[in-house]
Amino acid sequence: MKVNLGVLSLFVALGGVSSFVFLVVAIATDFWYIIDASRLETSRNGTDALSSHSGLWRTCRVRSECYPLINPFWHENANITDSHRQLLYMHGTFVILMPLSLILMIFGGMTGFISILARAYLLLLMTGLLFLFGALVTLTGISVYIAYSAAAFEEAVCLLRSKDLLVEIDIRFGWSLTLVWISFVAEVLTGAVFLLAARVVGLKRRREQML
Repeated sequence: MKVNLGVLSLFVALGGVSSFVFLVVAIATDFWYIIDASRLETSRNGTDALSSHSGLWRTCRVRSECYPLINPFWHENANITDSHRQLLYMHGTFVILMPLSLILMIFGGMTGFISILARAYLLLLMTGLLFLFGALVTLTGISVYIAYSAAAFEEAVCLLRSKDLLVEIDIRFGWSLTLVWISFVAEVLTGAVFLLAARVVGLKRRREQML
């Protein structure tokens, strides 16, 4: 089956833009981690909002203002426990990895645009590998965030000293993290199609040299 380079170019353009937009929206929103305590609020007949949703940079309470998370890069002299320090290290890691993935996509978009216009085999190959590396960075950031969330939950349980309240609290990952997963898949597909485009260009050049 003959693969059309124009179709591949359209696919990588759509895939690359989609991956970038989804990741930007995910980083900018605060629905990575959701704590729904509405049942607890009802049972206590309280007016205080206990439910919250968190992003990479801040935590927001329902019907209340948002407040920033602790800066993970300025805690060396802080009087905190080792477990808290470990959480801050993990927080700092995924806060770096997610924007880094965006930067890699920007460079990949620039090299991809040039490589498609020039139909340069090596540049197409390098762009495909760059997108796949960016996808690996995104996946690493997701993995660290999930591990961070699990560790933070365990720390909260230890501080709470009671698991009875957890029955009335619904804790789940939000749609912002779903957007990151979609971005990751789109990034992998974009990188794979760039490699396929490089193969198409390489085979075409070999046929031309044989003629």
